[in-house]
Amino acid sequence: MKLRPLFWPTAVALPALLVLLWLGTWQVQRLEWKNQLIENFESRATSAAVDLPEGLIGPEMEFRRLALTGSFDHDKEVFMTGRTYEGNAGFHIVTPFTLTDGRIILVNRGWVSESYRAPEKREFSLIEGETRIEAIIRFPGKKGYFVPENEPENGFWFTLVPAQIVEHLGLVGQAETAVYAAALRTSDEIRLPIGARTETNLRNSHLGYAVTWYGIACALIGVYLAFHHQAGRLTFGAAGRGKDS
Repeated sequence: MKLRPLFWPTAVALPALLVLLWLGTWQVQRLEWKNQLIENFESRATSAAVDLPEGLIGPEMEFRRLALTGSFDHDKEVFMTGRTYEGNAGFHIVTPFTLTDGRIILVNRGWVSESYRAPEKREFSLIEGETRIEAIIRFPGKKGYFVPENEPENGFWFTLVPAQIVEHLGLVGQAETAVYAAALRTSDEIRLPIGARTETNLRNSHLGYAVTWYGIACALIGVYLAFHHQAGRLTFGAAGRGKDS
């Protein structure tokens, strides 16, 4: 095979090929990251429940199952905007929870629809007195590029950042700010607020994306070679040797 590359097709195709290969490799790396995330979630969320650790909580504790005993302060509920459940729009209810040892942690109790946002419309969900809940440890949310900033003064919360909510509620120095807890559904019965499940259904489409990018890269190589062959710049076997003689 003899190839005599043309300058401009090569100058355009080579950078494009490198970008496509980089995108495919990046998706493979994301695939490994997502698989590890799913494995960590399932192993930690289904393990035996523990008390909320004291002191610094490291990233290796994220998704760890908790058994919390204490009481909710329903007067200080806040609502995370733009949450969905099975395609239905609504809110996540976040409520301070005072543990029996005096510590306070924010608990994302789960989803309610717009019609049940107001506490007076769901008095059945306002648990009074000491109770025990199961939850998982979560770290502060990271604001997406297109997600608006939180507006505490207007009651708009888009990203669950405990430090901001704690400051807004006047609980600085009393409540945990490094982590929060996400309440779990412990039965198949659906009750509001609808908590998180330990069975993960995280989409993992990175393998498909990787195959797509690598496929486009292969197609680009094919088009590049076909173009040069049609232009007489790529020859094979005896034809290629004949032109050299």
